[in-house]
Amino acid sequence: MELGLTFGGSGPKTSARTAVDAARDEDGLLVDRVARGEAAALERIYDRHSRGVYSLAVRLLADPAAAEEVVQETFLKLWRQPHAYQPSRGRLLPWLLGVAHHHTVDMLRRRQLEQRHRASTASPGANGDGLADVLDSLGLASSEEDPQLRAGAFDQRQAIGRALADLPVEQRVPLELAYYRGMTQYEVATLLGVPLGTVKTRMRLGLQQLRKVPELSVLWSER
Repeated sequence: MELGLTFGGSGPKTSARTAVDAARDEDGLLVDRVARGEAAALERIYDRHSRGVYSLAVRLLADPAAAEEVVQETFLKLWRQPHAYQPSRGRLLPWLLGVAHHHTVDMLRRRQLEQRHRASTASPGANGDGLADVLDSLGLASSEEDPQLRAGAFDQRQAIGRALADLPVEQRVPLELAYYRGMTQYEVATLLGVPLGTVKTRMRLGLQQLRKVPELSVLWSER
């Protein structure tokens, strides 16, 4: 049985690269077929990549039904806007994961608003949305009871949300888990399956990037 190995050590790596390139080329051809309205091509892409998309969504949402919804929305976007994917910019799976992440964040935001509304109606003094730790890190948290100050805090949260969306995925996801779900760094590390030190580093780098955002730098300068 031939294993395709060479004593020079380059055989397996070359084969691996070739396999990746072949998969990317095939994905590109399938997307071209999707653009021509071939449902069978979309089904082929779904069979190949839906598991990865679902894994990301269920990790962030901790809700299988909601994760399935994200999967459906992700592949519907590909069906409706196949030209949004550009093979020259990278492989299809990372693009699909980016689309899924966007839908997931939207869903988490809706949850956050719903939870905040329920908490505020149940107990006027307990509208905690799990954002205190992250906002404290940003220097933007406030415990003021004045309605105008509370409105300002909401605007700050909106600004943070927009800034988070521009961060690299590896920095954005840990911060969003803390921001939208109120998770600790340890909980984020456990959920994502990465070392705690890595999570801390990524979150620190993300916060450093947020400080450079003009909209947020103004907020910091006001404090």
